[in-house]
Amino acid sequence: MRVKIGIIDYGMGNLRSVSNAVQAIEAEPGFIADPDGLSAFDRLILPGVGAFPDAIRQLRQTGMDQALEEQVKSGKPILGLCLGMQLMCSGSEEGGYSRGLCWFDADVARFPERLNLKVPHVGWNNLLQTKPHPLFRDLAGEQDVYFTHSYRVECNHWEDVLAWCDYGEPFAAVIGRNNIFGMQFHPEKSQRAGLTLLRNFAGEDIC
Repeated sequence: MRVKIGIIDYGMGNLRSVSNAVQAIEAEPGFIADPDGLSAFDRLILPGVGAFPDAIRQLRQTGMDQALEEQVKSGKPILGLCLGMQLMCSGSEEGGYSRGLCWFDADVARFPERLNLKVPHVGWNNLLQTKPHPLFRDLAGEQDVYFTHSYRVECNHWEDVLAWCDYGEPFAAVIGRNNIFGMQFHPEKSQRAGLTLLRNFAGEDIC
């Protein structure tokens, strides 16, 4: 039986691309706009493209935030992509401070001006794994993945960081603890490496 992966539809994600990637790993995708629909899936993906304040407001207005919290407590694996990963954090300074879902003790901040970097960070960059993890099965060494973001996650507990990316200085590219995971990049746009990560997320031993 194929793994059923629910993709949260809150009006701020590139849902079709994520769905196509889920199909490519031979899992069964489905879109979820109603919080009551979460329990029908084996895994959940929280995608995101856009601004943090708008996204967290939409999740709260629909009750999806509380429904997702229950799924976290149940032990169901949940993956946040790009903005979706940032929403899992304590809060973000984007557009003034907004409180997040608080699943990770981490803050979302814009890339600092002192680095003299082009922002947003767009394009291919490498992942530097910090420790062995089932998420990285069949991905030896450094892997290039596709980023597009202006804000980065700053974890307060280094053990939550599964992989770094170096853009001026290291920042958290993959975070994870127990059954919750986040990827700052877009695995659905990251070709073989991205599909391998999604396939591993769908694996039985992910948590």
